[in-house]
Amino acid sequence: MAQTVSILLNPTDRDRLGQIVGDRNRPLKHVLRAKIVLLSGERLPVLEVARRAGVSRPAVWRWQRRFAEEGVDGLLRDKTRKPGTALIAPAVVARIVALTCTDPPGAVTHWTG
Repeated sequence: MAQTVSILLNPTDRDRLGQIVGDRNRPLKHVLRAKIVLLSGERLPVLEVARRAGVSRPAVWRWQRRFAEEGVDGLLRDKTRKPGTALIAPAVVARIVALTCTDPPGAVTHWTG
């Protein structure tokens, strides 16, 4: 995957990203994303941006593209994902709980036996 996004920052975006980087109460992921875009705005090569930010090249490309598509607000939101499925069916869970509430089988005194 090659860099296909050229980051051009206007003064408003540059100020806002600078505030994010300088805010000690921001989540680290927001600071890192803003730092990537600021370094990209200095027209540095992707490899240099990745080195200075301490991330991979695909991470740099990801946040450059997100900034180009959604602006600064896009850096502050995580993409939504589909909810996961339950690993064990509720009926199976109920059966296991019911079994462990009874006496252990055979001559053992504990279920771990």
